[in-house]
Amino acid sequence: MNLKKIILSRTDAIGDVILTLPLTAYLKKVFPETEIIFLGKDYTKDIIENCPFVDSFISWDAIEKNAVSEFQKINADAILHIFPKSQIAKAASKAGIPIRVGTSHRAYHWNTCNRIISFSRKRSDMHEAQLNFQLLKGLDINYIPELEEFKDINLIEPKQELREDLKEILNNGKFNLILHPGSKGSAREWGVDRFAELIKLLPKSKIQIFITGTKKEGLLFRKDLVVPFPDVVDLTGLLSLKDLMLFIKNCDGIVAESTGPLHIGSVLGIHAIGIYPPIRPMHPGRWAPIGKKTKVFVKEKKCSDCRKSGRCKCMREIASIEVADYITAL
Repeated sequence: MNLKKIILSRTDAIGDVILTLPLTAYLKKVFPETEIIFLGKDYTKDIIENCPFVDSFISWDAIEKNAVSEFQKINADAILHIFPKSQIAKAASKAGIPIRVGTSHRAYHWNTCNRIISFSRKRSDMHEAQLNFQLLKGLDINYIPELEEFKDINLIEPKQELREDLKEILNNGKFNLILHPGSKGSAREWGVDRFAELIKLLPKSKIQIFITGTKKEGLLFRKDLVVPFPDVVDLTGLLSLKDLMLFIKNCDGIVAESTGPLHIGSVLGIHAIGIYPPIRPMHPGRWAPIGKKTKVFVKEKKCSDCRKSGRCKCMREIASIEVADYITAL
């Protein structure tokens, strides 16, 4: 198959985007001369542009109002709708992109895509990074990799240097650990009190702790995670995504729920320690970090109690001492 340009469309969150990057690496291996174009949201640009397997980034925010003409200018041979979005599917169809691959589980794909792939993400036992490969069937490729294959690939290679003021707060004599307690509602949360317990249990003589998150999140948990602990450094609301990515790269570990920063840490090769619920489809079988130095804490049981409430008792059962013991043993 002679493909000069392939568009990968994924306009959702940071973690989802990162778990799509193994697909870019595989496509570059199979089609080394093909231009891999990633269509994403502006706020994921710094991640995508630092992936060595992506040739160019297209902002959906920038082209949304003139998507048909912009797609025609790109003149791609194929588009894979990894994160289904009806507006993008319709625009790609009107633009006449020759190969348009979508899942059968979106009704609008039947009118806008000419290669329909039937699979269910919610019901699958596959990891999200593997599920993305299902769409390659639309390019006549039938291959699902093992998760181990992703661990030796440098999916993000930041070209920029960390800001000097951020370099200065790192402690070269200690294990620099990021705690990222919030999820902006994208994941079940362990609880601010559990993170506070973790801070108390970690030895100050060996571990330097940094708190990251949005400005709004900082206002919510600063009194519990920063004020009582003078050695903790509060970075909430102070970092752009680029700054956060580079700071994570220069740290030794991160503890978070199933969020973008956890996945950033995992592919940058630091210790990525995730706190997960057992409920499907949020469980680590679907969303675990994929790097070499990853650890997931989850209660191994079938449970759906939090499906309506949003508060996960199973995550609350993960004791802070379990996490602290793991970190201190690193």
